Amino acid sequence: MIGTRRPGVDVAEVSTRRRSTLRSSLVLVAAALATTAVGGGTAAWSAPESAAKAPGTAVATAPTSAYLPGTRCRVFPADSWWHADVSHLPVNARSAQWLSHMQAATRRLHADFGPSFGAQPVPYGIPVTVVSKAPRVAVSFGYADESDRVRYPLSSATRIEGGSNADGDRHAIVVDAATCTLFETWDTHRTATGWYAGSGAVWSLASDALRPAGWTSADAAGLPILPGLLRYDEVAAGHVDHAIRFTTNVTDRAYVWPARHSAGSVSNHAYPPMGARFRLKASFPISSFSKQEQVVLRAMKSYGLVLADNGSPWFFQGTSDTRWSSTLVSDLARVPASAFEAVDTTRLRISTSSAAARRL
Repeated sequence: MIGTRRPGVDVAEVSTRRRSTLRSSLVLVAAALATTAVGGGTAAWSAPESAAKAPGTAVATAPTSAYLPGTRCRVFPADSWWHADVSHLPVNARSAQWLSHMQAATRRLHADFGPSFGAQPVPYGIPVTVVSKAPRVAVSFGYADESDRVRYPLSSATRIEGGSNADGDRHAIVVDAATCTLFETWDTHRTATGWYAGSGAVWSLASDALRPAGWTSADAAGLPILPGLLRYDEVAAGHVDHAIRFTTNVTDRAYVWPARHSAGSVSNHAYPPMGARFRLKASFPISSFSKQEQVVLRAMKSYGLVLADNGSPWFFQGTSDTRWSSTLVSDLARVPASAFEAVDTTRLRISTSSAAARRL
């Protein structure tokens, strides 16, 4: 999904389409059977007139941050922007423009994770590797000037996005449970001379500190990837307490807090910038969805989606996990992108150098 370290080259769109082609065709029948859901077919969903005009009345929930399975590490502090409830925030003034340039009138959500149906040796999605006091190795970086040039706990046991021989983004997400330190790399390869990655970033999961302004990470927005991944364990437990990362194909050469980096191909504020936050409208009906699907949709209403990379429009990311069902993947594709709106998160910001969010 990273694809574009620098503006103007949307490699992500190509790789994301390649990964999704077989999966999309195999779930087509299931998606078609779901057309009794709101709107049916490919028609855009529209809220009732009263709902569209009414100001937000949702009450923000207290932020929480669950432990990452296999650790005693929370995925960033509860006061992090990732865990902020945005259901009550005002609609962004550019919402309609951004949605128009994200093809919201004709697009639907696409879960960029789940069964790969043999197209690759592992499920779609971004895997997470948990270690404890594992040896760390030197890594050479393609974009060394914006990477954290420290040693990383990479080894033959590190899970790579798409599998060891994948030709896509090849993210590696590693958490050292002993120190609650997050290591993320993009375009990760083990070569004859050692480890190489396009870029790399390191975070303390106990801190709200951001990267230097203008720096990328393993994600185009300069944000961590882990907190934006939908995980099976939290969906099964019945509560997702964070925003979910997603992509679109054309972005502005700009970023908004707490993103730190842009990778746009246009200089036009009518296109969304990295870090833009979107939420599923409160009026969108979810009763026809399964229990687990409702967990995901409630999270999209409360915490929303964050634009974190260039790629196919409205593809949202989750972990690579054999427990994801093709039914959940196809059912969530019933949700039209027109059911979302961009939100103005300015009021959440306490400091431009921290991801800590004000509780309103």
